[in-house]
Amino acid sequence: MSYGISITDGYAKWARGNSQGRKPADMPVVQSIKLEFVINLKTAKAIGLTVPAPLLAAADEVIE
Repeated sequence: MSYGISITDGYAKWARGNSQGRKPADMPVVQSIKLEFVINLKTAKAIGLTVPAPLLAAADEVIE
């Protein structure tokens, strides 16, 4: 499991600023507010962890 900022969101913000022809030193510092929580189910099952059904249901909604 891991929990942290969305790397893809950070790259998207960087690309928007960079596509406008700004120099990196002129771009504002932006803190990411989008977070990700990632679970590797195969590994969790291999080490004997059970992921609660409501969490799996919520993840299925996001994926669909």
